[in-house]
Amino acid sequence: MFPKETENSYVSLKTQLRTPLKAFTVCLYFYTELARTHSYSIFSYATKQQPNEILIFWSKGKGYIFGVHGKQVLFQSPENTQAPTHICASWESTSGIAELWVNGKPRMRKSLEKGAILGTEASIILGQEQDAFAGGFDRNQCLVGDIGDVNMWDFVLSSEETSIIVELQS
Repeated sequence: MFPKETENSYVSLKTQLRTPLKAFTVCLYFYTELARTHSYSIFSYATKQQPNEILIFWSKGKGYIFGVHGKQVLFQSPENTQAPTHICASWESTSGIAELWVNGKPRMRKSLEKGAILGTEASIILGQEQDAFAGGFDRNQCLVGDIGDVNMWDFVLSSEETSIIVELQS
């Protein structure tokens, strides 16, 4: 739970990766009342070489920004309701295909950073965007609300697996 707008309200997770990421899926629930008032970070995975190795960000009036290895694509969604929202984001290096599922529904697949390999020594931050490894926070990018049921895999879940995850976490 992130109770107020501040640069130091976030959750920090440590990774234990032994090999670089060539694919991933991140699924989680979040709830906020900020969707109509400003943009906010949901999930940020940074390495010392790249502060935006993985970024899931809500951009007010535009939609979800999904970033991999410093590059970003926009999944347009003019409004995010105040109800709890379930998202799954996945990416695979060989094809460069990035996918975003919102409340169990897939958005159009996009091309993003084909051939990139993501670093292992990473800092994962929930509710804030890292502009530097494990830091560089901006209160104007924070999420005020809740994030839960966070799961991350080092492969892309199939459509069927994603649907099951949504059902299990409902």
